[in-house]
Amino acid sequence: MRSSGRSNSPRGQKMPVINIEDLTEKDKLKMEVDQLKKEVTLERMLVSKCCEEVRDYVEERSGEDPLVKGIPEDKNPFKELKGGCVIS
Repeated sequence: MRSSGRSNSPRGQKMPVINIEDLTEKDKLKMEVDQLKKEVTLERMLVSKCCEEVRDYVEERSGEDPLVKGIPEDKNPFKELKGGCVIS
C-alpha cells in the first residue's frame, strides 16, 4: 500500500491510498469481508421511520428557520439601502 502523505480523513489521520487494481483477488476479498463486518454492526432503521423523524424534526424547527419565515426588514444585514449615488 502506498500513502500520499495527505490527510484525507476529518480527524487529520493519514489514510493510505490503495490502487485496487494492484491487489490480489485474496486481498480484495479480505477488504470486502472487513467492510461487511463493519456494516453488520450498524443499527438498521426502516426508511419510513427515518423519513417520519426527519419530517418531524424539520416541522419542529421551521418557526426558527429564516429561510422559511423570512428575516425582519430591520434585522436583515443584506437589505439594500435606498438612494445612493451613481457616478458616470
